[in-house]
Amino acid sequence: MKETPLSNCERRFLLRAIQERKRLDGRQCYDYRNVRISFGPEHGCCVVELGKTRVLGQVSCELVPPKPNRATEGILFCNLELSPMAAPGFEPGRQSELLVKVNRLIERCLRNSKCIDTESLCVVAGEKVWQIRVDLHLLNHDGNIIDAASIAGIVALCHFRRPDVSVQGKEVTVYSPEERDPVPLSIHHMPICVSFAFFQRGSYLLVDPNEREERVMDGLLVIAMNKHCEICTIQSSGGIMLLKDQVLRCSKITAVKVAEITELIQKALENDQKVRKEGGKFGFAESIPNQKITAFKMDSAAVDTNNVEEQAEEIITKADPPSEVFAKPILHTPGTAQIGEGIENAWGDLEESEREDAAEEEGESSATAFECQRTETEDTNTMSEAKDEPIVLSDSEEEEVVILEPQEEPKKTRYLTGLNHFRRNQSLKVNLSCHIITNLKFYLKPQTNLKQENTSKKAFNKKRRKKRASR
Repeated sequence: MKETPLSNCERRFLLRAIQERKRLDGRQCYDYRNVRISFGPEHGCCVVELGKTRVLGQVSCELVPPKPNRATEGILFCNLELSPMAAPGFEPGRQSELLVKVNRLIERCLRNSKCIDTESLCVVAGEKVWQIRVDLHLLNHDGNIIDAASIAGIVALCHFRRPDVSVQGKEVTVYSPEERDPVPLSIHHMPICVSFAFFQRGSYLLVDPNEREERVMDGLLVIAMNKHCEICTIQSSGGIMLLKDQVLRCSKITAVKVAEITELIQKALENDQKVRKEGGKFGFAESIPNQKITAFKMDSAAVDTNNVEEQAEEIITKADPPSEVFAKPILHTPGTAQIGEGIENAWGDLEESEREDAAEEEGESSATAFECQRTETEDTNTMSEAKDEPIVLSDSEEEEVVILEPQEEPKKTRYLTGLNHFRRNQSLKVNLSCHIITNLKFYLKPQTNLKQENTSKKAFNKKRRKKRASR
């Protein structure tokens, strides 16, 4: 699974923040993240946390034949594993370019710098030597794997104890920890890597970059140094050209950071050794902070129950009296009561904006009701005017004229009574009444011009009669 690329907005945001000397986690440009070291139940096992980047270190040993060209020296082997558990972008069983680069850098930092006395690992010259294997596993990836892995490797080597051996003739005896105390390794110095990220072609510099800052950086400079200010190895990647002054400034910063980390490692080793000698609890379970699991756990303390009443009276006398006391509750409505300051209940009251909206709606509804009432009165007046006018219809010239009388009185009264009933019904909405009134206007409108139509038809009939008579 490929890692999710950064969007253009995120990239521009990170670069703009770096230009303004700001970082996402609140650090300054030369600040290092917090380093936390915890040890396992056995010697040689540790977990190093650099911010959110976590690396597990485990050291093991075995007797093997030496190399032909170095018959009196032991063997130191380092291996780093990047699993998908740390980040989805890492593929299992495949060595990426990052893995190869970090492994080579760790080997140069630990083995080529001669931090361990390999000659002390020889048991029988040319036959048997101790092979020390350092396995590093990345548990969580949040940037700067090199620094976290180098710290985990040197801490695991300093914490490791190999079994004691004895040689009698050609016979080699390996003693268990119960028979003889294990022997620590001979450590000459502690090389620690410090990484520097460069941005904008070397214009900006950050110490200990995190995962997002590594994605937008132009180059990386790694310097491995011990507390004696001796440079063990140095590596530059990214294809940027660095000036001599930039490298010297980075080396000075490295000396300060390495001294702080070395002191932290020594204190952690001393505390672990002290706890193991005293027989106290140690291991990963004890190193987990209590705040993560038992946030509300409190240590039990003995409570003295003697003279409780006297102590209570003293506390009451020393306490300040209350400002106001309401002896009786304030009853606003039946079934409710309020004890305290007596502030009126404002639950259900409308706010100013809601009150204005309600007033506008009432005004609009009253205006529409007035208009509908006016249209109703006009329609009833037109109905009364066209009450007794006859209706004359004629489809063709040859047919006789048919005169239709106005509608009967009961039908009209029935319709008006329905209208009156509609007026009395106040539960219906105003828009429905307006709709019905418009329909009434549609049906009653033709009756307003009945008188004009009758006169025109009478004149037309007279003309036809005169024409027939002249023939």
